Amino acid sequence: MRRHADWFRQAQRKLDSARWDIQGNFYEDACFSAQQAAELAAKALLESQGRIELGHSVFQLLQKADGVPQSILEAARVLDRYYIPTRYPNGFAAGAPMDYYDQPTAEEAVGLAESVLGFVGPRL
Repeated sequence: MRRHADWFRQAQRKLDSARWDIQGNFYEDACFSAQQAAELAAKALLESQGRIELGHSVFQLLQKADGVPQSILEAARVLDRYYIPTRYPNGFAAGAPMDYYDQPTAEEAVGLAESVLGFVGPRL
């Protein structure tokens, strides 16, 4: 059963979550949610192309999809930087993730995720 529409709907909701996180000053969570939104969108695109892929790297997932432009791959590459260190204190030599992320970074992450979803949506 093809469920790419469900994957994409969840991607959109996760992007909305990232926007809410910014409003609440949860910048590390916004960055992680932006990465997750792009990952869900990448999996939606792949499924729409008849592929089921595992993994969490947006960059690697989108490399397996047909017709993804370099600009979207570059957005994915940056978003992948927010997968682990946004959640775990041992991602840094000292401090916690909340010490390392700010509003401009979170807004950039959301903008990159918007680019990925904006690319994927019309192709489903």
